[in-house]
Amino acid sequence: MVKARERWLALDVVRGVTVAGMLLVNNPGTWSAIYPPLQHAPWHGWTPTDLIFPFFLFIVGITTELSLERRSAAGIGDRAIRLQILRRGALIVLCGLLLTLFPFYPLSRWTQIRIPGVLQRIGVCYAFAGWLAWRRSSRAVGLIGATLLVGYWAALTLISVPGQADITLDVPSRTLAAYVDRLLLDGHLWSATKTWDPEGPLSTIPAIVTNLLGILTGRWMSRPNPLPDKLNGLFGTGVALGVLGLGWDWVFPINKSLWTSSYVVFSAGMAMLTLATASWIIEVRGVRWWTRPFVTYGLNPLAAFLGSGVMARILGSIHVDWAGASRSLHEVIFERLFASWLAPIDASLVFAVTFVLLWYLILAGFERRGWILKI
Repeated sequence: MVKARERWLALDVVRGVTVAGMLLVNNPGTWSAIYPPLQHAPWHGWTPTDLIFPFFLFIVGITTELSLERRSAAGIGDRAIRLQILRRGALIVLCGLLLTLFPFYPLSRWTQIRIPGVLQRIGVCYAFAGWLAWRRSSRAVGLIGATLLVGYWAALTLISVPGQADITLDVPSRTLAAYVDRLLLDGHLWSATKTWDPEGPLSTIPAIVTNLLGILTGRWMSRPNPLPDKLNGLFGTGVALGVLGLGWDWVFPINKSLWTSSYVVFSAGMAMLTLATASWIIEVRGVRWWTRPFVTYGLNPLAAFLGSGVMARILGSIHVDWAGASRSLHEVIFERLFASWLAPIDASLVFAVTFVLLWYLILAGFERRGWILKI
């Protein structure tokens, strides 16, 4: 049985795999040469890379449920728990904004700051999902989640964007989500798109449901039933959600940038299947020899994300004179140590793998010293 007061090894492992995967896809040697599975889908559809962020949000939901129940069992009152939810959500958002601002120059980083972001979405989803789910029955939480998903589907497919003759999901800048992005955050969106943001305000609403589904999973796994029975239920639910997501895709395409309702249920189903399989291998069968590196990543996800982001920003910001031109330190390292003897796409992959391994060594050092970044 997985109890709230015990560490769930499989959860740490899956979280570690997710964090390592995030570092792998975020840090190629060059963005111009990447193997297709390590790229996001251009718009509709999905790749393995498109499952990383929802997996992490789903796991945040599980850990939210286990952590809050543990606090409640320790005698902490509801008001203090709700305040803690808001405080932690705000701190996660603040960390995301500070990472976006780093290295804090030039001044345009402040005046044109991208307000949405990965950590910002995690913080917002954590706060809203925690408040919505705390002290509510699982049935009520499920009904809230279903209402949000159906409402989001209706909004994107039935509400016309002002100034447009038709409703479309096929052109990124012409969706209702893009319109809301510009309406609320014009000038502070992702620089690669400018007219919409993959972590924009409207698409964060269904992302909250990804978090809620993780909370419901945490409740299911905390039940006093035999672990194999719980894993069977988790596996079956994962299959059902995966099929539902693929079916919904016919009328509301799976799309990470829009975080469509079909994407929510499909990715949550895949996360459940992954977690159930890992739990069966690790907890039921006892095959644990391979888990150590991923546990190291899973124990310190915030340090991995923030630290690797700062490191990547430093490598891209420091410029040196090389081969008669000013080049970033990232470019010099990539071209001298990797591209000089490998084909571009292989060099890009080996650079990313090396980056992941470097951060494993850093996190292993943190683990030995008991340094775990928590907020």
